[in-house]
Amino acid sequence: MAFRRVVKGTVLLGGGALTAVFGIAQLADYRKKQVTLGCLAAAEPWRQHIQYELPSREAQLLTLQNTKEFDILIIGGGATGCGCALDAVSRGLKTALVEREDFSSGTSSRSTKLIHGGVRYLQKAIMNLDVEQYRLVKEALQERANLLEIAPHLSSPLPIMLPVYKWWQMPYYWIGIKAYDLVAGSQCLKNSYVLSKSKALELFPMLKKDQLVGAIVYYDGQHNDARMNLAIALTAARYGAATANYTEVLHLLKKTDPESGKVHVCGARCKDVLTEQEFDVKAKCVINATGPSTDSVRRMDNQEVENICQPSAGVHIVMPGYYSPDNMGLLDPATSDGRVIFFLPWEKMTIAGTTDTPTEVTHHPIPREEDINFILTEVRNYLSTDVAVRRGDVQAAWSGIRPLVIDPNSKDTQSIARNHVVHVSESGLVTIAGGKWTTYRSMAEEAVDAAIKAHNFKAGSSRTIGLVLEGGNDWTPTLYIRLAQDYGLEIEVAKHLASAYGDKALEVAKIAKVTGKRWPIVGRRLVSEFPYIEAEVRYAIKEYACTAIDVISRRTRLAFLNVQAAEEALPRIVEIMGKELQWSEQKKMEEMEAAKQFLYYEMGYKARSEQLTDQSEISLSTSDMDRYKKRFHKFDKEKKGFITVVDVQRVLESIGVQMDANTLHEILTEVDVNKNGQVELNEFLQLMSAVQKGYVSSSRLAAIMKTAEENLDQRNPIPVDRSGGGV
Repeated sequence: MAFRRVVKGTVLLGGGALTAVFGIAQLADYRKKQVTLGCLAAAEPWRQHIQYELPSREAQLLTLQNTKEFDILIIGGGATGCGCALDAVSRGLKTALVEREDFSSGTSSRSTKLIHGGVRYLQKAIMNLDVEQYRLVKEALQERANLLEIAPHLSSPLPIMLPVYKWWQMPYYWIGIKAYDLVAGSQCLKNSYVLSKSKALELFPMLKKDQLVGAIVYYDGQHNDARMNLAIALTAARYGAATANYTEVLHLLKKTDPESGKVHVCGARCKDVLTEQEFDVKAKCVINATGPSTDSVRRMDNQEVENICQPSAGVHIVMPGYYSPDNMGLLDPATSDGRVIFFLPWEKMTIAGTTDTPTEVTHHPIPREEDINFILTEVRNYLSTDVAVRRGDVQAAWSGIRPLVIDPNSKDTQSIARNHVVHVSESGLVTIAGGKWTTYRSMAEEAVDAAIKAHNFKAGSSRTIGLVLEGGNDWTPTLYIRLAQDYGLEIEVAKHLASAYGDKALEVAKIAKVTGKRWPIVGRRLVSEFPYIEAEVRYAIKEYACTAIDVISRRTRLAFLNVQAAEEALPRIVEIMGKELQWSEQKKMEEMEAAKQFLYYEMGYKARSEQLTDQSEISLSTSDMDRYKKRFHKFDKEKKGFITVVDVQRVLESIGVQMDANTLHEILTEVDVNKNGQVELNEFLQLMSAVQKGYVSSSRLAAIMKTAEENLDQRNPIPVDRSGGGV
């Protein structure tokens, strides 16, 4: 009854607030006419020649070098840059794009994976009667609807739960969420709703029960950000844009107008990073869409220019899938320091983040341990005490740099709305800066509009609303069934291919190798726990993958899901790429090392490995100490004080288990903190202490030694997958 009364009171209290929101909506719509998807059906049909075979990277580079002059050259291969390329080429402009690293190698692959309008921005709009903030949310919600339509294989609606622990918060949050639905209007994905305590716990059983009043569930979109970015780039290429990754801009080209005497930007001096070859790309207009590097490109135009971007680092962590339901996210609207934390299912895992910390611009941001622990602490505040939130369960962590637009009146980055600015310099350089993933398309449209106006191009209005991206044309929700039936793929693999590649999944399936097994017939996995197959590595090269890092992080998402699994897959990935790209042995070694460094620093392997060092404290009870010493001595028969691969192999063979020496060497290396080729008793005790505290999980050596001890007399098989590691 009490729950019903508070819901009734919420409805009454919310009426006035929703009326106010509606008033703001009408005022803003009156002041600025919004483009809606509802008008799409009446739009004039558009058709343009599409290249059914993607040009190779080499062919694209030749086009860049041999074209006399492009209309537009875009610098930057993130979401906004690729969006600019697609917008420009779809208007009939001769378009080029260059990216110093890989498409989506920066911030665009390191997001929260949400396509959203921004609940907290709407809160600011209501509380401050801020029309500009309202417009930001309105635009983002329209773009959310468009993105879900043009890439249905890569995106989908996601229900997000907002748990409520105080009665007075229920009307406050309900008003805000209902206002969010209202602003979305006809593009509202699904209506939000209120849950009782029991129903909330039924849907999200990991939730903390104490003092829980109920919950509110609303809907936003979720996507595979790196592959979405890639889909935009590939679509632009199919429509005729000359796009090249690993092509660095060294400096801008300029010329003086003989009539006016003004200096104009007319292209860029570029370098193929892979071959070191330099060449000029001529263009009537250059668009700077380089995200956090915006100001460095602007200084190529004018060294005296002031910065317009203030970078902010956002850290995310990935944890096992059992931390969240399969299809329900969680929003912490007010963390201990006033930030917002999302806790979301993604790719069968759980993603949590983000932080918001001022930072310096770097091409290789590293997640900080304090940020990882901050997120873990906030997660603990919302999960049941029955769920042990362990540091060792962090499978991957990354930091992305947001290119926020500076507000001179702001004292910290948390109060900066991720709005965007378009600026045209005196020399004609068009810069698009700021914004958010969801609004990449409208940002690109505005940037190209500015370029057309500044350079007097003859081109029509944007055609990208409703323009289906790579893989989306013939995709259906049941495509995975066809893949399983026609090609003999595992259901999990078929579902993954259909969602990652859309209708292009058929092309991946066609080049999949026969397994030699009864089932699956084709599709050899790169690692056992994840549905990525070897054929994807070969297909990745067609998608302009040039390095092993491209494959583990952006063509597949393995590095973002589990750094150990990514490292395990690396040798086979490098072997396949080496064969396809004719790499020398030296090149293969360089690729392996570069990928390992990427995993170690940028994907959180360093922070994970530092949980167990030669300085780690041993904090065990006397009984536990004796128990673990006894376990260790079952392997160290000679009482040497250490164990080697030979010792472990001998015990395993005695109970009928075979394991190759290389695998055992890898397992011991994970624990051998002083790197002397053996595991001392002290190192083993450090490991078990770290496992008990939750600093380390999924230790294969701990799993082997525990299970061997229990089965020495029974001679049972020993599971050794990475998912083990209990005490």
